[in-house]
Formats: sequence, structure tokens, C-alpha cells
Amino acid sequence: MRLQSEIDRDAETVYEYHRMGMHLQPADAIFALCSLDKRVAERAAQLFLDGFGSYLIYSGGVGKLTENRFTKPEAQIFAEVARSMGVPEDRILAECKSTNTGENIRFTHSLLQQSGYNPRSFILVQKPYMERRTFATFSKQWPDANVSFTVTSPQLSFSEYPDAENPRDLVINIMVGDLVRIRDYPAKGFQIPQEIPAHVWAAGQRLIAEGFDGHLP
Repeated sequence: MRLQSEIDRDAETVYEYHRMGMHLQPADAIFALCSLDKRVAERAAQLFLDGFGSYLIYSGGVGKLTENRFTKPEAQIFAEVARSMGVPEDRILAECKSTNTGENIRFTHSLLQQSGYNPRSFILVQKPYMERRTFATFSKQWPDANVSFTVTSPQLSFSEYPDAENPRDLVINIMVGDLVRIRDYPAKGFQIPQEIPAHVWAAGQRLIAEGFDGHLP
């Protein structure tokens, strides 16, 4: 049995790999990929209020992690958060049918085409441990290669991130599973390749061996 401090050190290594630390500049729209973590909604709304985008897009229906938590589509829940923070209703777009990251991207593109809104730049907002996979998926699947984008998330370290709605063990399970997806999904055509440093992969493998295998593809 490994020490808790060793497990936490491996978890922090994987968590920090997923965070990309991209420099943000104002964009046409802020595009939040919804989930169980309403802090993502808050981060996206605050970026809008701070002038980083003209529109705020929330994308998410009912996923595996929210089907027993929310009584409405994720995008509706997130939009309520934005409205409570002062974002005007007419600046919020909600895509309420997607169930995974690829659908977030494809369904939102369709929604924007239907609405006649054609943003040329985005700030994508995700959970910290899904920044890199969001970047890789958007790079591969967004239909317009001339669109520019950056990725961000709630600004929290691994020790700060877990809370009652996002317990530590669930977070570790998901981010280890996403590390495997970053390795495997380019061959399936879902994402562009991302280099995984050897020490990051080793940390993920140790966590899987420790039992954090509940979100593997």
C-alpha cells in the first residue's frame, strides 16, 4: 500500500499536465463545456463580465456524471448561474443535447449556424483536468480550421479543487481516464495528438494500479 502523500503527488502530476496555462485574450465568444462542476459556469460568466467575450455559450445535455445530479440539462443549469451573476439573457446561448465533448463541439457549431452567429475566436472553458483533452478535441473536430481559440478553467490547484460535488477520488478517476484517452483517441480520429511525458504516464499508471480505474475508456 502506497502512502497517501505519494498518491497525491502522482495525482497532482497528472492534474497539472491536463492544465495548459494558456494566455487569454478577448475573443468573440466564451464557450463553456458543461459538466457536474458549476464552477466552470462561474469562470465562464466572470470572463464575460470582465469583457473577454461578446457572447456566452453553454453546451451540455445530460451526461454520465450528471444524470442523477441535475433535473435539467447541464447548459440550463449553467445558464442560470450566469444570469444570477448578471450576464444578460440575450448574450447567453445554450446547447442542451450534447452528452460528450465531441457532441459539445459539433452540436454547438450547428446551433451557431442556425442562429446566424459566426464567431471567429473562442475562449473554451472546462474543468482544469479536462483542458488538454478539450484543446485536442476542438482542434480536431471544429469544422472551421481558421477559427482561433484558447482554453481555460477555474483557477484552482489540485489541492484546492476537490469539493463536495467533485470529490477527490472521482476527480482522480476521471483525469486518469482522460490521460488514457489523450493517448488513444487520436488513432480513432477524435483528437489531435498530444505528447505525454514519461513521468506523467508513469504517474497515471501507478494511480490505475492503486484502483483509480473507474473512468477508463
